[in-house]
Amino acid sequence: MIPAGFEYHRPADLASALGILHEHGDEARVVAGGHSLIPMMKLRMAELAHLVDLQDIAEIKGFEIGDDAVSIGAMASQHELIANDDLARVLPIIREAALQIADPQVRYLGTIGGNVANGDPGNDMPGLMQCLNASYDLIGPGGTRQVAARDFYEAAYFTAREDDEILTRISIPVPAAGTGYAYVKQKRKIGDYATAAAAVLVGDGTASVAMTNLADTPIWSDKASEALAAGHDEGCIALLQEAIDPQEDMRGPVAFKRHVAEMVLRRAISSALSRRS
Repeated sequence: MIPAGFEYHRPADLASALGILHEHGDEARVVAGGHSLIPMMKLRMAELAHLVDLQDIAEIKGFEIGDDAVSIGAMASQHELIANDDLARVLPIIREAALQIADPQVRYLGTIGGNVANGDPGNDMPGLMQCLNASYDLIGPGGTRQVAARDFYEAAYFTAREDDEILTRISIPVPAAGTGYAYVKQKRKIGDYATAAAAVLVGDGTASVAMTNLADTPIWSDKASEALAAGHDEGCIALLQEAIDPQEDMRGPVAFKRHVAEMVLRRAISSALSRRS
């Protein structure tokens, strides 16, 4: 289908983008890579009078990589996440996850900011960011604020971001040296959302576990993470089965999704443990 008519804006800085959002209110929406919003517009599930493209805003691009923390501009593409060797050195799980997103054509345009900002429960990065204890920088008319990824997702396509705010950067603490990691995803075919995916970090007495597309938000469980940190793999799996809430759809019935969730989580835990050093 063809989307309804709209006015296209391509501002060169954040101030201009925020001005357009303020001027047009809920008739305007920002777009990053466009892989979620544009299909919704084509299906007439989203009708907007003004589309604000963030591609030319240098302030929300680039990487700041330190030994203790990483800051990633919202407009960094999935391909850039994969290609950045310094990022892979301190956070290899990001490269592992990004390589499993769709296909190269999508990864060249799709951005980390777009992936985390719109609250799509099928996107890979939100659960991973919760596993990594990331936080998001938001800017709006009232200034800037930071929201933890674990507090950001409220329901499918509903987040803590206000309509007149723009997500600008993602900040991630670097896990301790020797931390094992894994991102395991099962999907029907190349380019599809996950039937289930699991992100796991395991360190010396620490762990973090999150799952994707098994509820209307990503699922990070402190209890499951604590169980894995204590060496109770089965307890971790059981607690995550309690936390998820899969729904029947084209990817399968509930029982099948719970089975897939267990399998990908087992594989992720095993892989993460094998990578500890």
